[in-house]
Amino acid sequence: MDRRTNPERSNRRKWLIIGGVLTVIVLVVGAVIGYTYWQDEQRSNQAVEAGQRFVENVENQNYEEIAAMLSESSLEEKNYTREEVQERYQTIFGGIGASDLYADNIQIIENEKTDEFSLQYDLHMTTSLGELSPQSYQTALVETEDNFLVEWDTALIFPEMDTGDTVQISMQTGERGNIFDRNGELLAGKAPAWEVGLYPALLGDGEEREENLEAIADTFDTSTEQLENLLSASWVSDETFVPVTLVDEDDRPELPGVLYQETTARAYPLGEAGAHLIGYTGEVFAEDIEEDPTLQPGDIIGKSGLEATFEQRLRGEKGGTINIFDADGDMKTVLQEASVSDGEDITITIDRALQNTYFETFDGESGAAVVTEPDTGELLVLTSSPSYDPLLMARGISAEAYQAYADDEATPFLPRYTARYAPGSTFKAITGAIGLDNGTTTVEKTHTITGYEWQMDESWGEHVITRVQNQPTEVNLEDAYVYSDNIYFAREALEMGADNFMTGLEKFPFEESFDLPIPMNPAQITNSGSFDNERLLADTAYGQGQLLMSPLHQAVFFSPFATGGDLVFPTLESNEEMPERIQPVTAESADTVRDLLVQVVENPNGTAHALSEASGPIAAKTGTTEIQSQDEDRMDVNGFLLAFDAQEQSFLSLILVENAEGVDVVQQFSSLFN
Repeated sequence: MDRRTNPERSNRRKWLIIGGVLTVIVLVVGAVIGYTYWQDEQRSNQAVEAGQRFVENVENQNYEEIAAMLSESSLEEKNYTREEVQERYQTIFGGIGASDLYADNIQIIENEKTDEFSLQYDLHMTTSLGELSPQSYQTALVETEDNFLVEWDTALIFPEMDTGDTVQISMQTGERGNIFDRNGELLAGKAPAWEVGLYPALLGDGEEREENLEAIADTFDTSTEQLENLLSASWVSDETFVPVTLVDEDDRPELPGVLYQETTARAYPLGEAGAHLIGYTGEVFAEDIEEDPTLQPGDIIGKSGLEATFEQRLRGEKGGTINIFDADGDMKTVLQEASVSDGEDITITIDRALQNTYFETFDGESGAAVVTEPDTGELLVLTSSPSYDPLLMARGISAEAYQAYADDEATPFLPRYTARYAPGSTFKAITGAIGLDNGTTTVEKTHTITGYEWQMDESWGEHVITRVQNQPTEVNLEDAYVYSDNIYFAREALEMGADNFMTGLEKFPFEESFDLPIPMNPAQITNSGSFDNERLLADTAYGQGQLLMSPLHQAVFFSPFATGGDLVFPTLESNEEMPERIQPVTAESADTVRDLLVQVVENPNGTAHALSEASGPIAAKTGTTEIQSQDEDRMDVNGFLLAFDAQEQSFLSLILVENAEGVDVVQQFSSLFN
């Protein structure tokens, strides 16, 4: 056999080997290239992730996380610890009121020659002076074994900062706006005042000093401990005037160690008569600054009432500058500059003199008064008694004095003109008008009513409806108003039926809180929204049951009887657009009820006859509601008086006095109408 090698087979084997080797080489090279590319992608992704995370921490002001992402080498070079970096951010950004931070134009850029990454972004923020122009930042991302870190220096706080530089804000606040009444009389605003100050050189020594400080503390509602704290401040010397509080000109007793300096301060000329409505100002709390970072410690803001509601309009715009200073204290750069502007003056519809008159007539009794111009909806009076001293609150009330207010069973902080009560017999005006509109009620129709108690049938159990003594047996609509007959209106509602009565009631804005700058809950007809039984239907007709209305609601709901059928929504700020009007009852029914309410005053038997000496015709309706006392053995009462000008539509008053009957309210307030 010929064992010589076949040349073709040998060449084929050789090329197969070469091909295999080349394939391995290609695979190895491909793997190396692929791995390198994968590594580059991983590095790039890590750099992008690190850069984005750093920017997010800046936006969220997570200063601890910012410090944790900084390279050790950059910190050593700048001679900073992570804790110092965190504190630097907190001090500078907190000091200027930095808030609403967000970044854009974020770029993570790779240098192809050096394979190094850098971070660029623009940062927007709002400071105590408003919106700061965008700041542009650039820094290197330093690669470590596990990740990328940020190369830090002070330019990452603000681009123009160097090591040793500081940032300072210099601010002024514009004058707070005033609140005026309809006649231009001041309700809240700047007025002369006197600053009480300690003068250490005149306090004496030892026992004499202690006695003088005790007398001062008692006089100005503070404590000797607080006075000692003021006197212990590092800047106080024997010849220093140490401010304590503010007082009025006629409240400056002579006391050893006390001097007075004339100044200006926020004043509330209505005092207690307007405290619930106007409110007061005070120094910001920590939570105020959290809600509005443009505020700073020491700022004065509205704390309650219209002072708080109109805060953004009343508050003057801050002005000033934010500057960077170098290590030598020289001004280097102006970061931000804003001009000062004063707050807005606001005029409301309240009549200051009339408000004060109504408040004083309460003579300390618990109640509220609302007075409107019924045809315009303008509110002339919104006052509540008892009240509190807004100056005392604004100038710094002691803990003891505040607690005395808080513990007072008469609840002096409660604005009773927006608190909800059963309206009582004043509500019969609405019941009568609904009955006239749907035809159930007529002026001529009578009910035969004997005795002083009535119930529909025995299914009512012990529940009876009562009326006062000495009322006629044959009762028409005029009699029912003059004598305020509960039984008449209960029987009219039962004849109407639940559906008809509810349809009439729902034409009134029971679900409205009104578009006013004061908080209040809507009125309600029943708890469930329907009449669950005939007892509830009957009780609602004369203003009890589950009806809940504030004195302000009542004043608005009763306006159709003064305007010829139009219910006019209320306004409190002057020069507002004409308020909305609706017509829940016809003009004919409204005028009929108005004329019958005039008889409540003119008829000698009328529950409001004490108002008959007024110069013009007055329409009125009294109301008395019974409420369960905390003492289960007795019932408390609330008295109401609705009274309005039946001819000129010049006013409509709704007065509430707690623990009184409606006829008592007439007697107490009759002088205001005569």
